[in-house]
Amino acid sequence: MEEQDIINIRNIGILAHIDAGKTTTTERILYYTGKVHRIGEVDEGTATMDWMRQEKERGITITSAATTCYWNGRRINIIDTPGHVDFTAEVERSLRILDGAICIFCGVGGVEAQSETVWRQASRYEVPIISFVNKMDRIGADFFATVEMMGERLDRTPVPIQIPLGVEDTFRGMIDLVKMKAYVWQEEGEGMGFEELDIPQEYESEARKMRDAMLEAASEFDDELTEKYLKGVSVPPEDVHRALRVGTLKAQVSPVLCGAVLRNKGVQMLLDATVRYLPSPVDLPPICGINPRTNEEEERHANGKEPFSALVFKVQSDPFVGKLSFIRVYSGKLRVGKRFLNTTNSRKERASKLLLMHANKKTELMEIHAGDITALVGLKWSGTGDTICSEDKPILFEKPIFPEPVVSIAIEPKTSKDQERMNEVLNRLSDEDPTFVVSEEAETGQTLISGMGELHLEVLVDRMVREFSVNVNVGKPKVAYKETLGSLSKGEGRFEKQTGSGGQFAEVTLEARPGSRGSGFVFENKCSPEVIPAGFVPIIRSGIEESLRTGILAGYEMVDIEVDLTGGRFDEHASTEIAFKAAASMAVRDALEKGAPTLLEPIMRLEVTTSEKYLGEIMADLNGRRGKVQEVFDRKAGQVIRAEVPIAEMFGYASSLRSLTQGRASFTMEFGSYEAVPGNMLDKLVVSLRGF
Repeated sequence: MEEQDIINIRNIGILAHIDAGKTTTTERILYYTGKVHRIGEVDEGTATMDWMRQEKERGITITSAATTCYWNGRRINIIDTPGHVDFTAEVERSLRILDGAICIFCGVGGVEAQSETVWRQASRYEVPIISFVNKMDRIGADFFATVEMMGERLDRTPVPIQIPLGVEDTFRGMIDLVKMKAYVWQEEGEGMGFEELDIPQEYESEARKMRDAMLEAASEFDDELTEKYLKGVSVPPEDVHRALRVGTLKAQVSPVLCGAVLRNKGVQMLLDATVRYLPSPVDLPPICGINPRTNEEEERHANGKEPFSALVFKVQSDPFVGKLSFIRVYSGKLRVGKRFLNTTNSRKERASKLLLMHANKKTELMEIHAGDITALVGLKWSGTGDTICSEDKPILFEKPIFPEPVVSIAIEPKTSKDQERMNEVLNRLSDEDPTFVVSEEAETGQTLISGMGELHLEVLVDRMVREFSVNVNVGKPKVAYKETLGSLSKGEGRFEKQTGSGGQFAEVTLEARPGSRGSGFVFENKCSPEVIPAGFVPIIRSGIEESLRTGILAGYEMVDIEVDLTGGRFDEHASTEIAFKAAASMAVRDALEKGAPTLLEPIMRLEVTTSEKYLGEIMADLNGRRGKVQEVFDRKAGQVIRAEVPIAEMFGYASSLRSLTQGRASFTMEFGSYEAVPGNMLDKLVVSLRGF
């Protein structure tokens, strides 16, 4: 593929809060670009991109789906992502490999909780974003209030390039502030027809005011436009587009459009903005990685002449072809059947098929190129986050970062036949989903599955039963606690064992202290080689890490701990790696028992939307759940309560809230952080967790 072809590629994601209209927008995009010949509807279970049985039944997106379409000579690779926070891994891995995004906001709800979350995720990867305020035909829709909320809550300046023409049931189109023309959609013809008209007189003043604001924002990115604007000279559309594109690519502004997607209004302009403002692969800086042979940083540019490199961002089980490995190609090209290297694990791989995906439909390709998002069949050793590349030019890219699971349930097979299949299926599902973790409870031997929430695990168990025909019994949800230290402590470990031919010996002393929240495990060797030879230090670290996987209080993983290796003894004849690993494990257990260990619990960020009538009851209920209210504010949809609440108090909250408000409130919840369990609850909770 030549560079001029790569310039015409747009790799984009559709992001939003749940029920803001992501999948509905994607369905319209596919229709107006000619990819499908009938508009799919989420509510009817006919959406092309929601192809899983669970998605059709629940009316929500669960897994990210990829497709390709064309608009004005540009190829648009689209990934439609979930809005529910339980499936945040799908958003995270998609944003890692996308070049741009469309963020959709509800004109009534404005900037809702998950809107902020996905925006933060996009900002972490510096993804350029254009914004679309949807549902302008709904009662209570307010474009200007939504834009104001974007300016207050998000990290880049919203720049409206359209304003709505009418509102609620009078909404019929929009005013383009760049061309200063009105566009009115015909009610018949599924949105294919619209007229370009002069701006109605009653909207002229508002349109001029908003155009001035747009030009002022755009002028920061283009000197020629600035000069014309200051002189009062007419600014042509191409100058505005050029300046806004620069600001968008720098992730400093976000052009804002509007429409009513369900009524087929505004999608064509959104497509125009997508190809106009969002980047092609060559518009972005080259991707950086590490050469594993030299440990030096290297770059890969988006062209076909560079060595092949790609990132595996998703793995999916397919009933027809087996394992599908979704990749983003960053440089070079790959032909079907050609061998390549997985740099992450140094394994050689070969793809038996290269596939272009349209949801769950596949088209075979002979060759893939820089800028492509495709799926490979036949990869045995490659998982989510792995780098694949040319054998002779290795490079290793940074992996996506995924949140840790916060909820667990115990499962067991119903029959011996199910037992044989269960472990295999669990391994396949955990390969697909980095936030789905399978483990064994140390004391009971039960199989535990952990995920991001009750819905997440419910869907996975449903898939086990219906997709893989494994019948299981499921326990009640449990909190995925962690453990940490409460104070600084010292530990000693001595391993000595006599054997027939001699013996084994090692002694380790160390110091352990609490680390900052979220720091994980930090190790430092403060011991001279004369005391403990440097060759034994890695095995000592390994022994400590293994011991931290099982905590002192209730067997949960120990986290946020800093350990210094301070001393020890070795015997040049009897000291071995096995001995030092055992001594290190003993030393750290000694320190942990002396260091006032405590439990950490997941704290969730909660947002409840309700009418003022139920505000007092909800806040009282949250107080009873150990919740801390952060703020209460008005939104068009009602009063919004933002709070932090331990997840241990939130199981079954949907039913409780429904009962409390007669079904007139809604909520979203996402993981916030791990915090220490209050001291007055600790002893009782530990006893409960140990099963005494």
